[in-house]
Amino acid sequence: METKTVRETRCFKVSRVFPTDVNNHDTLFGGKLMSYIDDIASISVSKLCRAAAVTASTDSVDFLQPIRPTDSVSLESFITWTGTSSMEVFVKVIREDLRSGDRKIAATAFLTFVALDENNRPTGVPQIVPETEEEKKLHETAERRAEMRKHRREESKKFADYLLTKYPWE
Repeated sequence: METKTVRETRCFKVSRVFPTDVNNHDTLFGGKLMSYIDDIASISVSKLCRAAAVTASTDSVDFLQPIRPTDSVSLESFITWTGTSSMEVFVKVIREDLRSGDRKIAATAFLTFVALDENNRPTGVPQIVPETEEEKKLHETAERRAEMRKHRREESKKFADYLLTKYPWE
């Protein structure tokens, strides 16, 4: 079975926060950050599987610190776990005050992607090999997150059966 190290999937993105990127609280708009997160996660996925892939779920995005116009925002992503065709990606977001140099973890996120073949069917992916302590910890705890995702997805499918598809104006 083919393997790749976490290091081979690691990606970085650094951006300045501009006035057009902030909301009415003068902090980085959450949707903008979520777009950055999905983008960088997809690059880590491509580095692992070298195939088409789709976002299956954004498992969590935890906003921990506000990101202000005086900050830069740095994202780091890497694959933490692989199944047969699925991949869990971790994204760490660091805000740095560009005046003082103070850095804080501003957000964390877990996403799941599925690799697809040329017929848009799930296809196998290399297994991931963690090396650092941080990578090993995330890898060790990934199976529990995978179980929670599976349960949440089953519940979401049941819940969807109760939702209406008729528009209010019909």
